[in-house]
Formats: sequence, structure tokens, C-alpha cells
Amino acid sequence: MTTTRTVLRDKDTAAGGNLYMSFELGDKRWQMSIADSRRCVSRYTVAAGDTAAVADCIVKAAARLHTGARAQVHSCYEAGRDGWWLHRWLSDLGVDNIVVDAASIEVNRRARRAKTDRLDADKLLAMLVRHHAGEHVWSVLREPSPEDEDARRVHRELQRLTQERIAHTNRIGSLLVLHNLRPGIVIGGRDWLGWWDRHRDQVPSQLRAEIEREGARLKLVREQVRMVEAARCKELAEGKQPLVAHLTRLRAIGPKGAWVLVKEVFGWRHFANRRELAGSLGLVPTPYASGSSEIEQGISKAGNRRVRGLLVELAWSWVRLQPGSALAQWFNRRFAGAGKRMRRVGIVALARRLAIALWRYLQDGEIPAGAHLKVTTAHA
Repeated sequence: MTTTRTVLRDKDTAAGGNLYMSFELGDKRWQMSIADSRRCVSRYTVAAGDTAAVADCIVKAAARLHTGARAQVHSCYEAGRDGWWLHRWLSDLGVDNIVVDAASIEVNRRARRAKTDRLDADKLLAMLVRHHAGEHVWSVLREPSPEDEDARRVHRELQRLTQERIAHTNRIGSLLVLHNLRPGIVIGGRDWLGWWDRHRDQVPSQLRAEIEREGARLKLVREQVRMVEAARCKELAEGKQPLVAHLTRLRAIGPKGAWVLVKEVFGWRHFANRRELAGSLGLVPTPYASGSSEIEQGISKAGNRRVRGLLVELAWSWVRLQPGSALAQWFNRRFAGAGKRMRRVGIVALARRLAIALWRYLQDGEIPAGAHLKVTTAHA
């Protein structure tokens, strides 16, 4: 790292200019395209994760393109499985790096287009130059701190474990139906073992063994779910999550939903205004107006899908549990008497308004108009 910085700063020639670098990150190889302001491109291929090779390529490109001593290196790559470690390493190296939302990259709409790692890297490089020239060409993601990034692991793992639990129970239920066995109880619950002991002989031996193996995996997943939930509840009880506790004071907001909202958005993101907040969640309209044609295409869905889905669920709970609030009354006045489709449209609009209200509640302590806090009982 020190060698790279020294070479880039001490290499002084007449040409000058900045370096622009793009990465196409693969599982086994990374394709790098490096150019100067004159668009002279150098291309390199390095093994995935080989930071020493990346630093060496930067030095080679700086020497080949004759950049000046004060040259700044700008770089970019698409957000993906490598996450943020590469961004942090490049930043420590002195590189001005940005991480780009892959869904925001423009694509040629012709029926067929050539696509290779080299072409993708060159495409990113061209857009990077346009980005630093002041043109809005893509969406740049904001970096969470290592602590905030790690804090998101709890609820994401819990979500994945919950999906695995559902998959196992559905699989066992489907196998039992093959022989007209319908438990009528929670598969894997406290009554499951007794029911299975009474009916296991009605199932052929190979299928019985498969069900029992599936049941063993289900048992493990249920134990891990309880473990993760217990750890989360312990943190809340010990007062280590003040924002989550503050959010749960509102009726209709539970600890699970509050945890996700804080860890995904409100705990570390900073928004300049309500439009920026709604845009980050994908809860903004996407109108299509061309000539005399005006069509509303629905919400953009470009933001955080976990929070977007959660907010829609919370919006339904808000209408039911906060009927006297201004938000619930607005929804009932506009959409409650309409059909099912309009209520679904209205609940998304309410979710957007609810997100803004919760943001102001956490940021400024402004309780949503007409909303009630939960009644707390003091214990002697």
C-alpha cells in the first residue's frame, strides 16, 4: 500500500491528469480498465481478491499513462457479493472509489448486445468519466460503517432461518399428504413428536427416513431461530438499542419491525428531505408522460426491498391500531370505501407517509399527529 502511494505521488511527468479505474468483479478473476483524461485505456486481469496485484496494476497504469505527481485515482465497481471491503481498502489506499447500484446502469435497448467482462469494465469506465464530469448517470450507494454493516446480520439471518423453517415444514407436510396424512398441528411443534410416533408406521420405510431427516434439519433451524431471537431480546432488555426501544413506544410498531427499520435505514442513514428518504426505499411514483400519453407505472421499487415490504405491513397495522391518527384517517377518507385494488394502492401511499413520520419521530422526537404511545406499567 505504501509503495503504491509513493509511486503515484512521486511519478512526475509533463502529461498530468487523473486516473479513472473500473472493476468488473468475478468469482475467479477481476477485469480492470484504467484510463486517463485522454481516454487512453489500459486493461488488466487479476485473480479475484488479489489486492497486491490491483495495487501493482495502478502503478503500471500510472507509469504507462504518464500521470502527474498530484494525480487522483477515481474508481468504481458494481455492488455485489464482495460488499464493502474492497471500497474500504481502496479508500485506505488513497483512491476515490464509489460503489454503484447495478440496477441503475444504463443498458442499450437493442435486441442483441455484446456482453463480456472486458466490455462491462470499459462501459463502467466510460460512465465513471461522465460521472466525474458532472453528469448524472447512475445511483451511488452510501457506505455503512463496519459496525453498522455488521449490525444488519442479525435480522437478515433471522429472516433466512425463518424461510428455511417454512420450507422444511412445507416439505414434511407435502410428503405426508402422499399417504393422506394431515397432521392438523404445527409440524415441528411441541405436539409433533407424539403425533409422528402414532403415525410413522403408516409411511413406507424410505419415505419415513426422509421425513425424519427433514425433521432433524427443522429442529436445528428452530433452535437457531430461538438462539438469535434470545440474543436480540437480551440486547433490548439491557438497553443497548435505544433507537429500537424508542421506536417501539409507538403503538403498532413491534420490536421486530423496529429492529429492521433502525438497522437498515434509520440507524445510520442521513436524509436531507422526505423525498430522499422515500427514494431510498423505492416508495416513489414513476410517471410516464410522453406527448398526450400520461401513465402512472407504480412505485419504483428501486430501494431497500426489506424495508419496503415491512413498511407496507406496518401500514396495515397502523390503520388498525392507530385509528385516531391523522395518517389512518387520511387513508380511510381516501381509500377505505374504494375497491380492493385502490386499497392496495392507498396502503403503499400510506407506507410512504408512515416512513416519513417515523423518520421525523426518531430524528426530531415529533410524534405522528394523533398517534398514541404504548402504555407502560411501572413495577414496584
